[in-house]
Amino acid sequence: MRCIAALDQGTQSTRFLLYNPNAELVASHHLEFEQITRQPGWVEHDPLEIWSTVLQCVENGLCTARRKHADLEVVALGITNQRETTMAWDRRTGQPLYNAIVWLDRRTSAICQRLTKELGSGDAFRGTTGLPVSTYFSAFKWLWLLENVEAVAAARAEGHCMVGTMDAWLMYNLTGGVNGGIFVTDVSNAARTCLMDIHSRRWDPALLERFQLSTDMLPCICSNAEVYGRIRDGPLAGVPIAGCLGDQQAAMLGQRCRPMEAKNTYGTGCFLLLHTGTEAVASQAGLLTTMAYQLGPEEPPQYALEGSIAIAGAGVSWLRDRMGLIDSAADSEAVASSVADTGGVYFVPAFGGLLAPHWRDDARGVILGLSSYTSRGHIVRALLEAITWQTKEVLDAMLKDAKQTGFKLLRVDGGASQNNLLMQLQADAIQIPVRRPKHLETTSLGAAFAAGIATGFWSKDWVLGSGATNQREDHTDFTPQVDRETVDRRFRCWQKAVVRSFDLEDFERQ
Repeated sequence: MRCIAALDQGTQSTRFLLYNPNAELVASHHLEFEQITRQPGWVEHDPLEIWSTVLQCVENGLCTARRKHADLEVVALGITNQRETTMAWDRRTGQPLYNAIVWLDRRTSAICQRLTKELGSGDAFRGTTGLPVSTYFSAFKWLWLLENVEAVAAARAEGHCMVGTMDAWLMYNLTGGVNGGIFVTDVSNAARTCLMDIHSRRWDPALLERFQLSTDMLPCICSNAEVYGRIRDGPLAGVPIAGCLGDQQAAMLGQRCRPMEAKNTYGTGCFLLLHTGTEAVASQAGLLTTMAYQLGPEEPPQYALEGSIAIAGAGVSWLRDRMGLIDSAADSEAVASSVADTGGVYFVPAFGGLLAPHWRDDARGVILGLSSYTSRGHIVRALLEAITWQTKEVLDAMLKDAKQTGFKLLRVDGGASQNNLLMQLQADAIQIPVRRPKHLETTSLGAAFAAGIATGFWSKDWVLGSGATNQREDHTDFTPQVDRETVDRRFRCWQKAVVRSFDLEDFERQ
């Protein structure tokens, strides 16, 4: 059996999956890893631990597959990864110079405030990168590393510092590391650094100078579907790495989204992307202009509008791990269903600020409307509703930017989309159908599609064109069950709660 492999390196776990020629899952394996929180608002990952999970997942996933199919042949590997997470390593040793700083980490708040003041606007880089100044993006994390980690500053001064996102780290190690490993990234990951010109798809010289970087410190930017190199060692030795996308772009490809179709991935956060075709639409409503994908070096680039929401599944985890209100993530559906509504409770999970469309680093989480009537069911349901209200905010902004009057449906995926109540609340909130595919690992599937297209395992038409029609039929639809007037009234109340969350950073010291 010939298969395409996918390596999905996410915020909380690493997954390895194998797909047959019909894009059906053959086998998989996943492992979680530690979330390192040294201070409030800080989140780090140990790159060596992540590398260890990659090796274990590949070995165990292949063993599982070969017990079913002894003649298994892996044609190519596609990689997808948590975006914006940033690290630096030593060119001489291949060892990390510090832990990876995770995308939702907000330690760079002071740096972003300093730059915004210096530039006179938080949107000074939008024309080039499509991105605002924010703790979210890689360039600001790099600047923190340079200013605060002696080993990083020394490596830069001595000319042996390498800087990259998680995809670059994985491809470097898979292809040999210090023994000839490749140093590349793809356009979708590069687009999230705030260093790439989104129109030319090259590192911008002015931005490199501002952030004290040079091209030799950064990986070469490639398309999303081409052979980058071959795996050097282990059970996949000799297999080409032929696809690479940031996780949300991979999910868009895995959902087979066509122009003016939108998808939302419910993971640690929520990531809503609208495919805008070959046009990079400038946002006037607080969204990001980003890459969708480029399926080959000579293929035209495809763009997207994105609204990123920091807290979705992470909010459910908080209810479980910090508050003890639920026993498991799956338990949230039953507990929230134990009440008919939120009992007047409104939750804004701005634990580390708000991303799109507000971009408020000073926001903090608030729960409003508590009374003696409030139960844990009301609070859990309010958290689920907050996820849907945040999605509605972003979808409304997309309608404005894309000059559309409405969308026919929203495609969904990600672990939290398994929650049927959450999906019904989402359909109610946005007043259009929500469509969930049978196979929820669309991020992994998108990485596999890219590698399959690059190696001829699948045709682009089979993945995205007329040949894809029958591949999009196995799904569950959720349709609105609440009238628009009720939705609009509750949404206005939630928006008032959002305003109450502003300017709460270091509230006690004000």
